[in-house]
Amino acid sequence: MNQVPNESIRLLRDVDANMVPSGDEVKLLAGNLVRVTQALGGNYTILINGNMVQISAENADSLGFEVQKISESDAPKGSHENQIWDQLKTCYDPEIPINIVELGLIYGLDISDIDEGKSVNIKMTLTAPGCGMGPMIAGEVERKVNAINGVEVVVVDLVWEPQWNRDMMSEAAQLELGMF
Repeated sequence: MNQVPNESIRLLRDVDANMVPSGDEVKLLAGNLVRVTQALGGNYTILINGNMVQISAENADSLGFEVQKISESDAPKGSHENQIWDQLKTCYDPEIPINIVELGLIYGLDISDIDEGKSVNIKMTLTAPGCGMGPMIAGEVERKVNAINGVEVVVVDLVWEPQWNRDMMSEAAQLELGMF
């Protein structure tokens, strides 16, 4: 996790962001005062005027943080399956400081060979069916898995059966959230 100040900071430039949990796009203006509440998976959850908003990793500079570049040495290693799971563990719900794997949001992972490389189908859910951030989280999953060398096709299906409940979280996630 990037170190973030525990005080208010001013946006250095205009930036596109998404309201949490609706997912609605908003433009935040340079000079606005914000407070970073979460910096995980490269994305930033901020509070602005009493609203929770997510700024994506590629816009970290608007907050005065360095945009993280993935070097060859940081690239995922191991089998394709291990690399995919490692990438999934870098995806977070913007309201919960636990990755989507530990939250129990990944229901299935299917990897198959195709002519050009690997095809990956991921079945995932959300903690709440009405969460507007679902397409954004699914898009982040798709981008991060598609960045793995040899992966050519990624399909992320949002599913609602079985309905997610807190018992699907790992023990570590429950412990971290004080539910154990």
